[in-house]
Amino acid sequence: MKEIDKNKHLQSQEARQKRIIELVQRDGHVRVPELSKLLNVAEITIRRDLAILENKSRLERTHGGAISIRRIHEEVNYNSRSDLELENKDLIAKVAANLIEDGDTVFINGGSTTFHIFRYINKKNVKVVTTNAGCMSQVNENQGLELTVAGGLYTPGSNTFSGGFTNDILNQVNATKAILGVHGISCHYGLTTPRQHAAESTKIMIDRTRGDVIVIADHRKIGLVSDYVTVPVNRITTLITDWFPDIGYIKDFEDLGIKVIQTRPR
Repeated sequence: MKEIDKNKHLQSQEARQKRIIELVQRDGHVRVPELSKLLNVAEITIRRDLAILENKSRLERTHGGAISIRRIHEEVNYNSRSDLELENKDLIAKVAANLIEDGDTVFINGGSTTFHIFRYINKKNVKVVTTNAGCMSQVNENQGLELTVAGGLYTPGSNTFSGGFTNDILNQVNATKAILGVHGISCHYGLTTPRQHAAESTKIMIDRTRGDVIVIADHRKIGLVSDYVTVPVNRITTLITDWFPDIGYIKDFEDLGIKVIQTRPR
């Protein structure tokens, strides 16, 4: 390729990739066929562009497209987010609670979505071990639920417990299920959180669960990435969400053997 042609190629590639980034940031996701038509290039060219941009951490490729990488460096205060997407969170929690079976021992971590689970647990002889500080207001005496709160370092901003004392309690439990809220979940980056102590406690829950590991997250958490990795995404068995911003991303989770349940698919 002549030098002048090479420069034109690089300029056109740069402009095309800049446009792809603009679109994925605007819409949250892009699809290969639509980009191919919009930018008037072959689909294989678009796939190469997406691979290059993923290597630069500008987006995350999905089955048939890409989603934006949105980063969260600080935890949003619990009181600020507890009322966000309230109806969706409640429905997700109800579906998760229905997966609990008679005799289960269940880990439930802190979070504004897991908070809603406790009142929906109606199976017999269920034991729950939780780091969720708000759980006690959700449990009534008629449930017959054995509840252990793994107290430790209390963080008001997340309304949850973590740290050494908490982890000592968690390490004494062999759970049959874990139901976990997350700050972000990504096929590429895994389960992430802005708090290292929270990542450590949740990882212990996963390590000490011999059955299903169920993540509950509304659509805003899909593709969100934070500073501390809890576990790779292939450590979970089930993802319950309201809907996927990019429907092609569902297949990426399913290809990893993860069951995806949508409460309000679009």
